[in-house]
Amino acid sequence: MDRRSETRWAALVGVISAAVTLALAEVAALVLAPASSPLLAVGSLVIDLVPAWLKNLVIDLFGTADKIVLLATLGLVVLVLAAVIGVLEYRRPPFGIVGLVLVGLIATLAVITRAEATTVWAVPTVLGMIGGVVVLRVAVDRLHRWSLAATRAAEIRGAVSAPGSAAAVSRRGFLTVAVGAAAASVVVGVAARAMNAGTTAVNAVRAALKLPAPAVVAPPIPVGAQLDIDGISALVTDNADFYRIDTALQVPVIDANQWKLRITGMVEEEIEISFEELLALPLVETYVTLMCVSNEVGGQLTGNAKWLGYPIRSLLERARPLSGADVVLSTSQDGWTATTPLEVLQDTERNSLLAVGMNGEALPLEHGFPVRMVVPGLYGYVSATKWVVELKVSTFAQESAYWTDRGWSAKGPVKTSSRIDVPSFGASIEPGTVAIAGVAWAQHVGIERVEVRVDNDPWQEATLAEPISTDTWRQWFIEWEATSGDHVLEVRATNAEGDTQKEERVDVIPDGAEGWHTVQVRVA
Repeated sequence: MDRRSETRWAALVGVISAAVTLALAEVAALVLAPASSPLLAVGSLVIDLVPAWLKNLVIDLFGTADKIVLLATLGLVVLVLAAVIGVLEYRRPPFGIVGLVLVGLIATLAVITRAEATTVWAVPTVLGMIGGVVVLRVAVDRLHRWSLAATRAAEIRGAVSAPGSAAAVSRRGFLTVAVGAAAASVVVGVAARAMNAGTTAVNAVRAALKLPAPAVVAPPIPVGAQLDIDGISALVTDNADFYRIDTALQVPVIDANQWKLRITGMVEEEIEISFEELLALPLVETYVTLMCVSNEVGGQLTGNAKWLGYPIRSLLERARPLSGADVVLSTSQDGWTATTPLEVLQDTERNSLLAVGMNGEALPLEHGFPVRMVVPGLYGYVSATKWVVELKVSTFAQESAYWTDRGWSAKGPVKTSSRIDVPSFGASIEPGTVAIAGVAWAQHVGIERVEVRVDNDPWQEATLAEPISTDTWRQWFIEWEATSGDHVLEVRATNAEGDTQKEERVDVIPDGAEGWHTVQVRVA
């Protein structure tokens, strides 16, 4: 066996050892702590450690596929490290084992530093690491035997291929270990990951859940609120199409019967409420548009839905915040936090909800089942906590949250924005009458006017669809007589307070993007 073949086989041994490590860890996690998967924990640690500009770049490039990209990248890194570990163990033992142990310790650190972790969470990764070390050592030993036997047999013509030769026996011994470990790790690991996700049972409970009728029903959508224009954003976004941006690589799986919300901190009376108790309260139904602060000018990280929930201000009234409190720190099941101004949550003119329903059904798991926050007028990073389990009344001076710790502004009011949905950027269209259409929002203020400009010609006022409320986006359109050539389309909106979007582009960091959305099209 030549040196290049030895290296390839040794690299494969390293990959197989890594697969065994992860598979055993998944099985142990399934028994001990479903959320303690080392791969997901490392991924979450990476999300926590990378700078805000890099996170924003990934979201800009990949949108809601950011988690898939992260997991694929982590998988590639694991593959490369595993191959290097295999070669090291073959060429320079025990450095391969040392490398595997070091990687395992880093993964263990990532697991035990998760917000909800206990010491038991370290066990799956440690067990997986031990199993990987055993497979690595045994397989490398078998590979050495095969290589040695093959080298000796090569000196004797025909001995290499003889069925009973030492080389053939050593080869079979190595392949038995390698193929057996690989197959077992794939089957066991995939099955354990599927079971570990734990969504099947919870989804069954969610699907069977019958939400109570709202005590306050959302007003009917006005006639003329939905424009019949191909390509324009739907007035109400389907749950399956609603954007998802969060830090959870594995969606928290919460038994609604075990869920509780605690209101703590600077209050006269701390409150704890169960899901059953929450559903028994008079629920409110309302349409609210949500948007991510990472949404670029013209971006798609926004959506409108009909939410069902209980006003947060009503629970706060029961808790009776103390004088001097000015913020509520909300905490997710997975430890993510947000700071929301107390006065916003207490605003009687604003339907800030502990939401349990979305577009007529229980919240989807990825959108916060069983309970999330929905707060009109604020970007999600300071308000839209999913899988919420605690509201701590406090002060901005004492508290900081996940994104504010990373350089984003503390209060995050939504900025007036507008977007051209049709024609799309780079579209080729035929001459004639063409609809330019899209959506605009100035949450909790309302849109007063939308204007469109073609090729620096004078601004034209668009026709606005009827509004649902000031807390939702509003559709608009103009009819344009398109002539042959390349054209630049621009849009700007004015809110109900008379403030018009400014042309200058502002980055999403630290408090949301600004600027006119511009689309280039060709008419031919």
